[in-house]
Amino acid sequence: LCCTQWRQTGLPSAPGSFSQGRVVGDDETGFAECNMFFPGQVPPEGFTEPFHVKICQQYNKEPRFATLYSTKDKIPLYSAFKYTKAAQNEEENWLVEPQIDDPENDLREMVHEANIVGTVANLGANQALTSDYVGSGYERGLLNPSLLNEEDFQMATYTLTNAVPLSPSLSKSWHRDIRRVVEQALVPHCSKKDHLYLLAGAIPSSVRVKGKVSVPETLWLAACCDAPEGWSLGLVKKMNDENSLVDLAVGELEKQLLAGVHLFKGNCGEDNQSQGKTEAILQAVSQIRSGEQVGISDNQEAKDSSFVRKVAGIIATPFIKILEVVIYVFVELVKFVFYFLWLVIKRVGGTVLDGVYSLWNGVVSYLKAISMVLISIPYDVGRVIVNIFLGFLQIVQDVVSLTYSILRIPVGFVLHLAAFPYHSICAIPSVLRDMATGIGGTFSLVIDATAALLHGFYYLAGHIVKRFVPKGSSDD
Repeated sequence: LCCTQWRQTGLPSAPGSFSQGRVVGDDETGFAECNMFFPGQVPPEGFTEPFHVKICQQYNKEPRFATLYSTKDKIPLYSAFKYTKAAQNEEENWLVEPQIDDPENDLREMVHEANIVGTVANLGANQALTSDYVGSGYERGLLNPSLLNEEDFQMATYTLTNAVPLSPSLSKSWHRDIRRVVEQALVPHCSKKDHLYLLAGAIPSSVRVKGKVSVPETLWLAACCDAPEGWSLGLVKKMNDENSLVDLAVGELEKQLLAGVHLFKGNCGEDNQSQGKTEAILQAVSQIRSGEQVGISDNQEAKDSSFVRKVAGIIATPFIKILEVVIYVFVELVKFVFYFLWLVIKRVGGTVLDGVYSLWNGVVSYLKAISMVLISIPYDVGRVIVNIFLGFLQIVQDVVSLTYSILRIPVGFVLHLAAFPYHSICAIPSVLRDMATGIGGTFSLVIDATAALLHGFYYLAGHIVKRFVPKGSSDD
């Protein structure tokens, strides 16, 4: 698998038979260890947009090629590489880079898209995905063709950061022409083959695959032989003409790219290149463009394979389309399953965490209450002991106070109190005498009052008789 380090450097490469794509940080010069794929280790100048991401593609801890990727257009702007011995067989194993979309994700390896659904935030926001190509009528065309790399290099080329949308016929034409140009026209005319630097690029257009991935309007190749009697050459293939292959000077090619772009340091010998080698290269390119095999007649190849390829293409096309639909449905199903599992795990995990949180709160509250009780026991015991001691002191104080009060009673009062029974007994005769005198006086007073009342009635009666009865003789 490949791995990406988003704006981070110095992390170890993936082990064994895994490739690695490292996104180069702003604090590094050029493409870091992948500067070796540029003449003088100086990358092209003029690609300065904030959505241009530098990626050093690695494999088995070794840099294999460099890619400048546009997160706006979701395609590479160019891939820089060197020609190695072409492999006989190629095995497609398409991968995506998680950290281009989610820089905070801890996945450091490029993985299959289906393996990271639900674990990478904003997957596909900054890069193309396999699902973007399924059913679109476009293939994933490699800027750095795998057929120009030996077997140990091929795995690193099958990353979607090295692919652009191409029609099946244009993809086939591009890879065929580039392979022939490199192997038959460029390599034989560079005295130092390890100094043959190649830049394969694409110019984005406004046409989008599923409204997301830009379809290039032009494919281009720039070659530089940085050796004695060096030379440089540019080739352009238009999307609307798959059979076109225009050769031009690198300076002319730069004018078709962004303003201020400079592909090779010092023009790579363009000012003093060998005229003879340049003509030989252009002649070889012309033969390739006209459909001829350089140094070998193309008639035999046409006779042997043209008809078979056409028939195979007609037969295979419906099956390929069906396979693409099946793959698309399978990918969507896998995405749904992973998303559903993620929701289930999230829901179950949330419930479990809520239960654990509630249990933890209960345990904490219980322990807190027990702690408060245990802490209050010594306090209550001490308070009881203090109250007992204070009660004892109060009793002592009351006894002392009572004793003091008793001691303060006058002696005379005590004597009078002791003599009270004697005086009380001695006073009884006098009291009885006084009572008899009082009773006698009362009786005498009653008798006197009665006599006075009778006397009064007698006086009143005599007065009435005298007044109303006629006077008579004294006898009467």
